[in-house]
Amino acid sequence: MDKHEGPDAGTIRLDDPWYDALAVGWGEGEGEDPAPPRPAGGRAAPGASDIYLEVQRSAAFQEVRSRYRGFVVPATAGFFLWYVAYVVAATMTPGIMARPVVGAVNVALLAGLGQFLSTFLLTWAYARHARLRRDRAALDLRWTVFEQERGQQRMRAREGGR
Repeated sequence: MDKHEGPDAGTIRLDDPWYDALAVGWGEGEGEDPAPPRPAGGRAAPGASDIYLEVQRSAAFQEVRSRYRGFVVPATAGFFLWYVAYVVAATMTPGIMARPVVGAVNVALLAGLGQFLSTFLLTWAYARHARLRRDRAALDLRWTVFEQERGQQRMRAREGGR
């Protein structure tokens, strides 16, 4: 989205190629053009769902997914165990949790604040991991799909002009 200045400053211009794209299988077959145009070779032009399936089967997509799972699964498991340990400790060992550390601050309060701190640290680590390990590859995949769809649109426009 771009901002503009002038009399129509309140309007938004959408330059996102995905803005009008339908999700795979949503609304397909409802339009006026049920059959995709056939190129000169007689084979049907690949549809959007074919392009997405091709990308999903690609090694680059699988690599992005494995990097995602490689971070998210252990991080989620670790955070869940830390949360359960806090709850169990609070219910099973109230004497330890009530032990004062400094003044009115006790172990339970520090552990509870640790829950908040660990949430923020995990969010920061996730964003860093995404930026360093996945975003570039995911953007490359997005542009691959975009270019394939543009090629498909050009081919349809050429076929429609004949």
